[in-house]
Amino acid sequence: MPAVVTFTFNPVLQLTDTASVRWETIGLAIVLFIGLALAARIGSMTPAVVPYVPAPGLRMDDLAFAIVGAVPGAIFGGRLGYVLDHLDFYSANPAAIIDPTQGGLTLTLAVPFAILTGAAIARLLGAPVARWMHAIALPLLFVLAAGKAVGVLGATGQGSPSDLAWATVYAGPGPWGSLAADLPSHPSQLYEAILVGLAIVGVALASRLEVVARRDGAALYVALGLWAAARFLVAFTWRDPAAVGPLSAEQLQLLLVGLVAIAGFLERRRARFLVAAAPVPTIDEEPTIDVEARLA
Repeated sequence: MPAVVTFTFNPVLQLTDTASVRWETIGLAIVLFIGLALAARIGSMTPAVVPYVPAPGLRMDDLAFAIVGAVPGAIFGGRLGYVLDHLDFYSANPAAIIDPTQGGLTLTLAVPFAILTGAAIARLLGAPVARWMHAIALPLLFVLAAGKAVGVLGATGQGSPSDLAWATVYAGPGPWGSLAADLPSHPSQLYEAILVGLAIVGVALASRLEVVARRDGAALYVALGLWAAARFLVAFTWRDPAAVGPLSAEQLQLLLVGLVAIAGFLERRRARFLVAAAPVPTIDEEPTIDVEARLA
């Protein structure tokens, strides 16, 4: 048998005789708390485009409402992605699509749909959506990277069988988040955590460029695109069957997410060009294009 990394711990913390919690759940709660704290901190340091000194940062109540608004989008997108991944089954059993006791959720479409509904709620509240998109880019990547790393605590996201020296085996009592967790397999969740961590570095470096540094939401599209690329590469080590050529159904979804990210980034650039090209109004005329106000 090849050398592997073996985990023998119990993934469940027994609180009392009748109450228990998974270590993975505790880890995810900590990750989400840190992510929200980072978003709040960066938001408070993201000034408006106004003549006031100091310029005000973003309001924390807007963040709270946007997070609540993101939840239904994440659930809908997560379920839609799962259905598309198992389209043969759900085509034959359409009633099971809305059955919460059957199947699960996936992350690929949950993220963009969560951003969409969260932004919609923020816009309804009159919050500066573009600035919030700028502020949450790095915290979102942190949550996605750290959340995947925490998956090691429950064997969630374990990849296809492998004889590599760093293949992981879960020999503890379970229950584990992947089937056949005792089979040496790629630690795909760690691969993704590492690559998304590199995406954080990529966004931080890209923020030195004017097109990303501007507080108009371009940074979030860069983050979304890099995350989709990282997940697409790691998906080659998953257990998912191929759907089109060598690509799985979720990889096809990731290609779509990547295209959305590119389109959003280009739209941000176009909007800025409109601002630069807009004529400066005289005292006697009103401005005809107020794109800057929308982006602020």
